[in-house]
Amino acid sequence: MGLATREAYGKALLQLGADNNNVVVLDADLSKSTKTGDFAAKFSDRFINVGIAEQNLMGIAAGLASYGKTPFASTFAVFATGRAFEIIRNSICYPNLNVKIAATHAGISVGEDGGSHQSVEDIALMNALPNMTVIVPADARETEEVIKYAAAHDGPVYIRLGRLAAEDIFDDSYTYEFGKGVELTDGNDVAIIATGLMTHQAKIAAEELKVDGISARVIHIPTIKPIDRNIIAKAAKETKFIVTCEEHSVIGGLGSVVASVTAELHPTKVVKIGLNDVFGESGTPAELLKKYGMTAENVIKVVRENM
Repeated sequence: MGLATREAYGKALLQLGADNNNVVVLDADLSKSTKTGDFAAKFSDRFINVGIAEQNLMGIAAGLASYGKTPFASTFAVFATGRAFEIIRNSICYPNLNVKIAATHAGISVGEDGGSHQSVEDIALMNALPNMTVIVPADARETEEVIKYAAAHDGPVYIRLGRLAAEDIFDDSYTYEFGKGVELTDGNDVAIIATGLMTHQAKIAAEELKVDGISARVIHIPTIKPIDRNIIAKAAKETKFIVTCEEHSVIGGLGSVVASVTAELHPTKVVKIGLNDVFGESGTPAELLKKYGMTAENVIKVVRENM
């Protein structure tokens, strides 16, 4: 088991702070959980705790960006995208300001905090905003790469991070490419397109399906917006159908975007794995991921049912 993506974010911020004096980090009184605390300890003159005031968090970040700073604003995903949506829309995306929103504790793997704290609609909300880039890293290595990219990118970026430890998928040779999907395994029967922690589950499922003689192509999509239309269209043409996997609602997330791309470029069957128009609930991450079908076992079941 590797690091949680939020842990990798904290480590990446430290390096970024040392390399770039323009970087400023803001938090809404959750720096221990979001892992911005280490940055605060080392670069106290470039850290702002706004308190439990998420709208102010985004507003202050917008102000700093308008003066040429590169702000990273962090809190839990449900608060970042929910409480502060209007500020993100009107003060960050509308003027196209250089703010990076690194939101942690996304999805149902937050666990025992329950449905009130489990953001399952944040990708949909951020996807809908003009000028916003949306990135969901799968592991620690990719998170490090994404944070470096976000700091260099000119414009708003939403980075979706998790609480749960993430299995390592990429090694030190991996380089994140903006707007590009990553084909992890080749296959011609089905394409399993996944993002975030579901990418690891998709890899496990593909190995198991191989035993049944089912050839599964696994594609990891780190950049939800702008999405890699070419890799999706190629998969639609070369496989019998597509299964999408995400720790998010099937409405407005990865599955919806993939279905939209295939409908336009190469119509094919798209089966979505994710939350089916429901909120999460309290439970251990393992219990919740199993209940809501976000396991390799359920991916295998869905593929077999649609072969």
